Amino acid sequence: MQKSDSIVIIPTYNEKENIENIIRAVFGLEKIFHILIIEDGSPDGTATIVKGLQKEFPERLFMIERTGKLGLGTAYICGFKWAVEHKYDYIFEMDADFSHNPNDLPRLYNACANEGYDVAIGSRYVSGVNVVNWPMGRVLMSYYASKYVQFVTGIKVKDTTAGFKCYRREVLETIELDKIRFKGYAFQIEMKFTAYKCGFKIKEVPVIFVNRELGTSKMNSSIFGEAVFGVIRLRWDGWFRKYPKKA
Repeated sequence: MQKSDSIVIIPTYNEKENIENIIRAVFGLEKIFHILIIEDGSPDGTATIVKGLQKEFPERLFMIERTGKLGLGTAYICGFKWAVEHKYDYIFEMDADFSHNPNDLPRLYNACANEGYDVAIGSRYVSGVNVVNWPMGRVLMSYYASKYVQFVTGIKVKDTTAGFKCYRREVLETIELDKIRFKGYAFQIEMKFTAYKCGFKIKEVPVIFVNRELGTSKMNSSIFGEAVFGVIRLRWDGWFRKYPKKA
């Protein structure tokens, strides 16, 4: 059996163009990673492709099928609980569409496993603006949204909406996952803010973000609006909520 201390959680909805390639790319790395797909009832046959690959990688590839498109945040919470239950030490978030380069997974792992950090963020903005093939308007919107989050919350993270991350298991065991309220991209902000308030050490690892070439983006204005306005609620919670502390 190919055991691993690390699992990569990949939420999917209509990713038939990408899913096999991203799975093979992760499994092609020198370090052994396991993968957990959170499949939200894709009508395009994504789950069927994954099931076929599970026959090839029965000890490394896992899937949870859900009944519909229930939101990014709930997908990751579902995956986090499964990964904690199965005692993985390092738990990753990654998109299916190659906007996150699988070759960066070992760098995030190294930050947590060897450098002593609790959370490693694949950051687009820690060393300039490292985004490829995004329209300028979206780059500016994302960049200044992160600046806004920094200003309102006080968190020392330059890429607050990044969705490419590694957590040590202790972080997800400490954070009260059932109290995470946001479902869209504000989920990414809330997880970082909560880890920060719990006292965990966070490192931003510079990565290059490449816009998807295949499939359709799930970003929309309502998701982005949740991220912008949800930050005020997080700041309010930061004043009055008692957060569990790192052991």
